[in-house]
Amino acid sequence: MFLTPEPLPAESPWLSPAALEFAEALLAAFHSGFGRPLIASQASHSRGRAQDLFAASAVVLAHGGGDDPRLIYANAAALGLWRRPWSAMVGMPSRLTAEASERPGRAELLATARRQEAISGYSGIRIDSQGRRFRIESARLWTVRNASGAACAQAACFSRWWWL
Repeated sequence: MFLTPEPLPAESPWLSPAALEFAEALLAAFHSGFGRPLIASQASHSRGRAQDLFAASAVVLAHGGGDDPRLIYANAAALGLWRRPWSAMVGMPSRLTAEASERPGRAELLATARRQEAISGYSGIRIDSQGRRFRIESARLWTVRNASGAACAQAACFSRWWWL
């Protein structure tokens, strides 16, 4: 009797080479914009820092550019709050994280954050995958730049939120 080996689990998507590079850029941009680290990671390599970012208690998510930007990153706290797996959250238009009535204000905020590079103190209403509303408080938004210095994403983080 031959035993068939079980397939190895797929690499966690937040640890892919592209995600590692993005996590480094996101962390560096936060530090540059706010003068302090986003997470207290003791990791000396990008994989460890990316894992620490994914496991952070603060909600962290990011979207790319374009007229209708799509989410390109969400940590475990974000996935849990919006009640979506990585495969459903990443790639979703980021506007869908907010109710339709909240989207104009959200768009204005994103434009301000783009102009200023980094802002803090944002509050607003968001909606999870099942339609449940929640309020976020004291959110920070910042521009993420790639290795060549070009803006490649906008990121947000917050720790204060509650169900409505």
